[in-house]
Amino acid sequence: MKRILTAAILAPAVLALVFLGPKWLISLTVAGVAVLAAWEYLGLAERCGARPPRVAASAAIGLFYAGNFEWPDLTLSIFGGLCLALVVYCVFRSPVGRVLADASASVFAMLYVGLTLLALPMLRDLSNGPSLVVFLLCAVWSGDIAALYVGRMWGRHKLAPNLSPKKTWEGAVASVLGSVLVTGGLLELSTQLARWNVTRLSFADSAWWWWLGMAAAVNVAAQVGDLAESALKRSAGVKDSGTLLPGHGGMLDRIDALLLAAPLLWYAQVIR
Repeated sequence: MKRILTAAILAPAVLALVFLGPKWLISLTVAGVAVLAAWEYLGLAERCGARPPRVAASAAIGLFYAGNFEWPDLTLSIFGGLCLALVVYCVFRSPVGRVLADASASVFAMLYVGLTLLALPMLRDLSNGPSLVVFLLCAVWSGDIAALYVGRMWGRHKLAPNLSPKKTWEGAVASVLGSVLVTGGLLELSTQLARWNVTRLSFADSAWWWWLGMAAAVNVAAQVGDLAESALKRSAGVKDSGTLLPGHGGMLDRIDALLLAAPLLWYAQVIR
């Protein structure tokens, strides 16, 4: 029930932000999510023996998003400069025997959370950005729901027992099918809205089969992202990355699927 109530509150707010929020608010919101998720990741790193500078790393992620907002053409240069700054900071801050672990955890937080989630405001800034982000979120959310319920009811064959014992192949297949079916519903909804001259939700720039194929690809990336975060948590010996969201664990638990799915969709758009 906590899981359902939390989703019922957050999902409409997120969708309203995607369609109505100005660019600066989108960037600020994603930056806040990234900082919270990175803070939780760095907490996992601490449980593995590192002591990364959590405040400095979080500040670096915030500066990264601010730099991208002001100078989007310099995004990679800003990212590289901030990573080097974190390395130098750890060199002079951490004990010699812990410099490697602290610097590695800090830079990986920049990459694993900061750089990957940047795909969200970048997708939103495209000409059909709101539709792309809604497609991404619906594909991920619907797959997660399908996997949860089908896996619980009919799951028999373990998908990756060493990483996530509850995940099954039945749930994984249902997850892909759920994403594809919901994407089909989005395509039909956009078609019906277009007949009333409502183009805010539009997928007319590509054929239906491309979107269904992308739904399957995004879903697979989301499932791998979920398993990757499960591996990090198991390495740290914890069940959840935090307790921020009732029924969902921490922020990192909630957005782990997007850490691979969002960049995949962004790169697909770039290639096209």
